[in-house]
Amino acid sequence: MTIGLIDTGCANIASVRFALERAGLNHVVVRDADETGDCDRLILPGVGAAGPAMDRLRARGWDVSLRIDGRPLLGICLGMQLLFETSDEGNAACLELLPGQVRQLPRTDGLVWPHMGWNTLEAPAADEPLLRGIPAGTHVYFVHGFYVPAGAVTRAQCDYGAAISAIVRREHVSGCQFHPERSGLAGARILSNFASI
Repeated sequence: MTIGLIDTGCANIASVRFALERAGLNHVVVRDADETGDCDRLILPGVGAAGPAMDRLRARGWDVSLRIDGRPLLGICLGMQLLFETSDEGNAACLELLPGQVRQLPRTDGLVWPHMGWNTLEAPAADEPLLRGIPAGTHVYFVHGFYVPAGAVTRAQCDYGAAISAIVRREHVSGCQFHPERSGLAGARILSNFASI
């Protein structure tokens, strides 16, 4: 089993690579959409802004290939947001693999903006494969100022001035708004669960 770690040039993928190595998961870094032939699964990490990230994905053919690819796909942080239809961040058109729109996280009195730090996973779907062995209330690490409101594809959520989709899924496409690679043992378990889907 080999995981293809998509290097879009808009994410520091070193921390994800180290997390995969710690979990004993075989992986390769892929830059262009035609480099994934030997990969069984794909991870799309991301940091930064939606518009520039989508420009890089389009330049390397990912916008077309991911729409027709049936392999398990995991988006992380901005990578998760890019799975949706559009983002309010720069009014960006995204990959349209999941229904919904990315919104700006509200600025709430008493809460630091952007959302940065540990928060709990709540209302987990009992049959979500990424959450095997992960109970409700588990802490994971978030860094984001935009979010997907909890909805039809939400498999776990957290509350930070809004009901945030923390894990999403539809069929083979899934995502984590938080950073599993920075979330200790729980994050390592989620990555290992992804490898066994």
